[in-house]
Amino acid sequence: MDKIQIQNLDKEKIVGTYGRYDLAIDHGKGSRCVSVDGKEYIDFTSGIGVNCLGYCNDGWVKAVTEQLMKLQHCSNLFYSEPQVKVADALTKRTGMSKVFFGNSGAEANEASIKTARKYGTTTKGENCNKIISLVNSFHGRTIATITATGQDKYHKYFTPFLDGFKYCPANDLETLESLVDDDVCAIMMEMVQGEGGVLNLDADFVKAVADICAENDILFIADEVQTGIGRTGKFFAYEAFGIQPDIVSFAKGIGGGLPIGGALFGPKTCNVLQPGDHGTTYGGNPVAAAGAAYVLSVLDDEFLAEVTKKGEYIKAKLMECPKVKSVSGMGLMMGIEIEEGMVAGDVVKAALENGLMSLTAKDKIRLLPPLNISYEDIDAGLEILIKAIEG
Repeated sequence: MDKIQIQNLDKEKIVGTYGRYDLAIDHGKGSRCVSVDGKEYIDFTSGIGVNCLGYCNDGWVKAVTEQLMKLQHCSNLFYSEPQVKVADALTKRTGMSKVFFGNSGAEANEASIKTARKYGTTTKGENCNKIISLVNSFHGRTIATITATGQDKYHKYFTPFLDGFKYCPANDLETLESLVDDDVCAIMMEMVQGEGGVLNLDADFVKAVADICAENDILFIADEVQTGIGRTGKFFAYEAFGIQPDIVSFAKGIGGGLPIGGALFGPKTCNVLQPGDHGTTYGGNPVAAAGAAYVLSVLDDEFLAEVTKKGEYIKAKLMECPKVKSVSGMGLMMGIEIEEGMVAGDVVKAALENGLMSLTAKDKIRLLPPLNISYEDIDAGLEILIKAIEG
């Protein structure tokens, strides 16, 4: 099918929950993809942080293909080697104790929320089930995770929403302290608020919250769905803040393009969930786990240092543009604040017309390029983007 045929059939047959751009992708390799009409694009989106090693990485393709030829799925009522390999790698890398596997960031955060509530109610009583999250956060689109999300625009149409969530402005320690009481079982936050505009949390705030949690036996939940698996130049972003969470949710980049996510549990939380408390049919699927195992094998310290270096390089280049006011984020998770009066969505569309895929987050241009992107593709993409910003 050509692009028009695909677009028309999409409009006719697929529920319109996405504001799609005018691009139908046919294939890709590395940091570049090709549309069905043969035009090449540099990708600064990674499928919103999912294709962490770009399109069709050779090692990743080999790993998932070999597993696919061996076993594509088995029930979680049985054991499988790829799943335990990923769990072993994650726990050794982080010092966490155990893993629950799901399929997405929303499922990862659902598992985190359920675990926190069971922990609170079993250790402190049935009323200890409240969770504090941050204003401007984003934790998913299920009823529970959309309620945890601290953005009013998501809290409409689908009422009644779940009880038990309180919201604190980011970096406002005084307000957070006022919200902490005997009914709070957990505090949940992203180290960099992604969908909220690529906003970095203040290190002193994060450390103070971690201390409050430790002093009051409140669980610290780090939502690392977008910031994790090397995206910020650390394996998980919380490492840059000098803390150790009780629960860490992850997804997106770990599968390299296949759906896998989950939650890591520390010593305090690793045995909270018992058989029958939670589950999912596809979580830790052998093929997705094989892809994840390969991704984890690539992300060594040298690789992560390069992610940081590339992020600094991109930021320096962008700040040479007079219409760029600031660049937020960490590593290869970046938010570009542009001159007042300019519209980020218009810049993204203009860049796409000239062969660059990028994203928005609130009023910023958002970049999530593959972690292994070459400097050649960085320079070529930045040339297109800066021209689009300059108009």
